[in-house]
Amino acid sequence: METSDIPACPVCAMENTYPDGDLYICPDCAHEWSPLSTKVDEGLVTVRDVNGNVLNDGDSVVVIKDLKVKGSSLTLKQGSVIRGIRLVDGDAEHIEGNSEKIKGLVLKVCFLKKA
Repeated sequence: METSDIPACPVCAMENTYPDGDLYICPDCAHEWSPLSTKVDEGLVTVRDVNGNVLNDGDSVVVIKDLKVKGSSLTLKQGSVIRGIRLVDGDAEHIEGNSEKIKGLVLKVCFLKKA
């Protein structure tokens, strides 16, 4: 792979990135990403779940592991369904949504699969 084929970091926009197996790594901000998880074309960001499926506003997703909710003593259990998700503008790693018990969640897509 030529250095011109390696994308700039989607977080800090530095071009000092390098491939490491299936991931790209930015040594400047320590961000790691998969070429499948983010795709930036003409300012559009494609959000993908843990299996590489494209997520859109209004989709339903399933949590793939128990997650502790920051600022609360509650745990979002594996298998919980989040319906009617909202994509975060310009962010391919997070979505917003509500579960039955917890409102106003911001979740990383690496813990979600499309329902």
